[in-house]
Amino acid sequence: MSSDVRSFMSDLEEEERKKTGIANLKIGYTSVFGYYIEITKSNLSNVPQHYIRKQTVVNGERYITPELKDFEEKILSAQEKIIRLESHLFTLLKQELSDFSADILKTAHIIAELDIFQSFAQNALQYDYCRPDMDDSKELSIVDGRHPVVERILKTGEFAANDIDFNEDNRILLLTGPNMSGKSTYLRQTALIVIMAQIGSFVPAKSARIGIVDRIFTRIGAGDNLAGGQSTFMVEMMETADILNQYTDRSLIILDEVGRGTSTYDGMSIAWAILEYFADEDKAPNKGSKILFATHYFELTSLAEKLKGMQNFSVEVKEWNGQVVFLHRIIKGSADKSYGIHVAKIAGIPNQVIKRAFKILSNLENTNIEPQKAENALQPDLFSQPPSPILSDLENIEIESLTPLQAFETLKQWKEKYLS
Repeated sequence: MSSDVRSFMSDLEEEERKKTGIANLKIGYTSVFGYYIEITKSNLSNVPQHYIRKQTVVNGERYITPELKDFEEKILSAQEKIIRLESHLFTLLKQELSDFSADILKTAHIIAELDIFQSFAQNALQYDYCRPDMDDSKELSIVDGRHPVVERILKTGEFAANDIDFNEDNRILLLTGPNMSGKSTYLRQTALIVIMAQIGSFVPAKSARIGIVDRIFTRIGAGDNLAGGQSTFMVEMMETADILNQYTDRSLIILDEVGRGTSTYDGMSIAWAILEYFADEDKAPNKGSKILFATHYFELTSLAEKLKGMQNFSVEVKEWNGQVVFLHRIIKGSADKSYGIHVAKIAGIPNQVIKRAFKILSNLENTNIEPQKAENALQPDLFSQPPSPILSDLENIEIESLTPLQAFETLKQWKEKYLS
């Protein structure tokens, strides 16, 4: 009745027409008077006695009947009754099922596991995943690893698979290369492959050997908490601090552009110190932890020559007729350019800005401080004051042999020299 009022009213209207013989009898509804039967003036003589007059209108009269009133009450209370009835039936169902709740939960868990592993199996077959070799070592080796999401977005064969190999000699991998070349994808796919392997899934790779990892720490992207008084750089440093204070010898640590939120030399110094911290073998957590560190600070690549367990890797790039081609392949060795201005050009920055940027870059590169000098350079103290020239003069005065008149003359000279 609640869901099909129109049909019910049409049937009732047809029934009343047959009973009364009034062909133009109509049943209507207003929010003020409710449901009514309307009879035109020409047919008022045929109105049955049990009709109760309710309202006079221009063309006739409106009536109600006990049957129509009963129907109205049913319609208006139908939704309330539906809700009440559903609640009652649901309560009965819960009471009935409570005796079987343990069996239902157990069955639900089994079905959920079947669903997960069936999905794992389907993905493994459909997308050519391999079964990883899991062991208790601290090594991590992936051959032709792929990003499980990115490769689905690209057309078949477009994704460039890459290897990664963490071992005793390759414990810290420093990754350099231009923007848009695939560094972040490489970082993320490494973490995803480890997670997939440890939850029981095959992984998107040709082969993989994965020692158990207890936690994956990441410092990726830029975000702030201005409402909490934390800038983008403060959030970056807090996240980095959490990593340095919590990682273990079985952790996988992924750092992307640490130190970029401040000045070049500040940021480079922080990144440099962090890499030295990870390389210090006297720290217990460092004996086995795996660090994948992406950066645009090319000066850091020189650390591979003196930090044990650190190796340089980069993303392969080709230049052709003034254009940059990103090959998305990770190769051994360091990059020498970031190609940031090329990326800006691809993004649509006006050509006038691009030309000016190349000119400024050329000037900066010609006047740049050599990286070797940066290691020993001291950062100036923000609150330090330049040495006072008066103090220098005082150091050269022999106070014991100074007469009062000479002291007066000295003060007069200082006043004229430093305050005039």
